[in-house]
Amino acid sequence: MAVPSGSYRGVSAADRVAQRRSRLLAAALTVWADPRIRTTMTAVCAEAGLSERYFYESFTGLEALLEAVMDTIAAEIEETSRAAAEAAGDNPIDRVRAAVRAFVELLNDDPRKGRVAIVESLAVPKLRQRRSELLRHLAHRSAVESRTFLGPPGRSATEDEIGGMLFIGGMAEVITAWLDGALRASTDEIVEAASRTLLGIYR
Repeated sequence: MAVPSGSYRGVSAADRVAQRRSRLLAAALTVWADPRIRTTMTAVCAEAGLSERYFYESFTGLEALLEAVMDTIAAEIEETSRAAAEAAGDNPIDRVRAAVRAFVELLNDDPRKGRVAIVESLAVPKLRQRRSELLRHLAHRSAVESRTFLGPPGRSATEDEIGGMLFIGGMAEVITAWLDGALRASTDEIVEAASRTLLGIYR
């Protein structure tokens, strides 16, 4: 995937490639989250208003694009939750509630992100492993945060990692049921229940 050189209307070639990549990521999110549309390279390119030539400029294939969408969402979840916890100060209960609220509200504001990263990715065999890796990464970050601010009262690091997996795995199931309409709950109800659960695991 060679990057063209030269500028056009004051925009460098590298910037144009980055802009087209962003358009493809946004289009893939829209198409992948819509059950009425079959997720294909053609559909994504049509949504982005780009030819397949520009698709291959940034991605080797459709699965590479969908994996990039998942990675982008996971990074946003991690950064948003971390920023909210930091803004909440040093009180561990405040930090937990702030981080959980930021996560839930992010998915409530744009349900497509939760749907593709947690639900739709299971339907793509080659993305299931990446989904598992991302959930384990978020579980590890949860374990590190909890160990740092809730203290290690005789627990091993392995126990903390197990706790993180239990929490993140449970949250994935809650979000799936919520997005599917099987769970009728408000954002506040999910935040409070999830916060109590996390605090219960680590305290």
